Amino acid sequence: MKSLVVGLAGILILAQGAMAEVVRYDSAPLPDGWMAQEAPALKALVEAGDLPPLDQRLPDKPALLSPADWRTPGVYGGSLQTLVSRTKDTRLLAVHGYTRLIDLEPDLTLAPDVLESVEVEDGRIFTFHLRAGHRWSDGTPFTSEDFRYYWKDVANNRELTPSGPPSLLRVKGELPRVTFPDATTVRYAWDAPNPFFLPALAGASPLFIYRPSRYLKQFHEDYADPDELQERVKAIRARNWAQLHNRVGNLYRFSNPNLPTLQPWALQTEPPSDRYVARRNPYYHRIDAQGRQLPYIDEVVLKVVSPALIPVKTSAGETDLQGRGLHLTDYTFLKRSADRTALDVRLWRTARGSEIALYPNLNTNDPVWRALIRDVRFRRALSLAVNREEINQVIYFGLGLKGANTVLPRSTLFSEAYRSAWSGYEPKQAAKLLDDLGLTKRGSDGIRLLPDGRSLEVIVETAGENTEESDVLELIRDSWNAIGVGLFVKPSQREVLRRRIFSGETTFAAWFGLGNAVPTADMSPAPFVPVHQHSLQWPKWGQFAETNGESGEPVDMTGPEQLLDHYETWKAARTSAEREAAWREILSLNADQVFTIGVVANVPQPVVVSKRLRNVPEEGLFNWNPGAEIGIYRPDSFWFAQD
Repeated sequence: MKSLVVGLAGILILAQGAMAEVVRYDSAPLPDGWMAQEAPALKALVEAGDLPPLDQRLPDKPALLSPADWRTPGVYGGSLQTLVSRTKDTRLLAVHGYTRLIDLEPDLTLAPDVLESVEVEDGRIFTFHLRAGHRWSDGTPFTSEDFRYYWKDVANNRELTPSGPPSLLRVKGELPRVTFPDATTVRYAWDAPNPFFLPALAGASPLFIYRPSRYLKQFHEDYADPDELQERVKAIRARNWAQLHNRVGNLYRFSNPNLPTLQPWALQTEPPSDRYVARRNPYYHRIDAQGRQLPYIDEVVLKVVSPALIPVKTSAGETDLQGRGLHLTDYTFLKRSADRTALDVRLWRTARGSEIALYPNLNTNDPVWRALIRDVRFRRALSLAVNREEINQVIYFGLGLKGANTVLPRSTLFSEAYRSAWSGYEPKQAAKLLDDLGLTKRGSDGIRLLPDGRSLEVIVETAGENTEESDVLELIRDSWNAIGVGLFVKPSQREVLRRRIFSGETTFAAWFGLGNAVPTADMSPAPFVPVHQHSLQWPKWGQFAETNGESGEPVDMTGPEQLLDHYETWKAARTSAEREAAWREILSLNADQVFTIGVVANVPQPVVVSKRLRNVPEEGLFNWNPGAEIGIYRPDSFWFAQD
């Protein structure tokens, strides 16, 4: 569905006698004379009377598949095989299915999907218009009652949700006023703008603000027969009805075959299993330009294998579409087997700010290291001493983009100044910065000495999960040694590493770079601001923000304080132009202050595609959020060419 009017610049219209900015997102109009067409796999069910005819299953106004230059009209049929590494990856049916109230198009603009239209007034009042006649996969109506049930009976039920509604639904600590004017209208209203709301609905792991109420009421103490409910609790050995409800009602986890869905394929297999089958949703709301109900493919099969076996089994032709579990280091191996297995090995782009980044802990407990890390000259020196060209050539075959851990050229916010700031290879300038800091004394091994006499040996702690990270750090070690800085790698388990970072026990950590380096002005700049504990460069400041001051430490450094001010400006903004201005202040400050040290970005991601599979773009963006990996390319539009 391509929005007729998309972009939070919006349209100015008169509303209730006052000039108010109203942004309207509308679904694309249906073509004249369109006529719904049935998938052959469902015809027998319709003829047997086990399924209503298609015109009784589609919404009154179905969602029209948005045009794209790589898409062609498809044919029905087939089973798409893919490999996953964990049973919980049934969630990928919700991620890759990418059916959202409002979603991201491939150009990263917002457009209605499940919703027919959305009106946003003053950035704080959101009116959702549902598609009349839309149904869940079990044929029950999808209406405002499903939103009311979530809001009243789930989010605000302390037994089901002890912490209350999600934080994304709070603005300045206040929850929205949620109303349900009729069966196809839902309204959320705050007193101040909520710029997080729509992007959260479009996420890979979205904010689900509805539930299939008719199905779930049988598991809710306010609706179910007490005796029957207790029997259900016992049947799955749950502690109580609330645990039962949360187990069976998780739309993201996608592990309950009986839970109605709006996704293109509905799970058929009870976990645990090593093979999960999902079949077409007969009530799916999208159609193509010829009026054919999507998806084209009849079923998706997830085969659970060891992570180490995914490249091997992919090369053996045991998958039709594979990106997860593959890395650039697998590329040549996969290419050698491509002709034999009738697979096409493509290279998509990733959207991390840096494939691997270094995170100096500004909140480290060690007072000597804390003072040094907080001095921008030290952070700049270490960045200037990283030989990114060498890393790019040796590790990434020269295919990556060198520079800081910041936004990528594909982002509308990109500036070359952000990426190049303090990221050239300038060892002499780096050494001078360290000299200016007074770090002129050296030990017998040539490593500089800290003010307290200890060696200036940076201990970089890692999760130790891939050899690529180790290889990159080995090259950085060599270039840092040249300026008198030592580097030692300390691997540990992921959860242990996080605990150490959060508690201030680490001085440096290595992790993936910025997760979303292709943001628009309307996406949150929070990863660049000390508001989340998982931002490894300032975990205690982030914890302080997340807990409203109950734990962690308040920001006590000028640059990060300025970031918080710009972040508040972004949150209060009512137009995209205002948000962009705040974003640029944040990006500029991060680039100049080098709060993280990026290395190489835009590293290609192998995506292996069966040569029979159509409508998968030759080039794409492989990213979790935004993108849902392959979700924004609409897998419901993929189809198999006939042999």
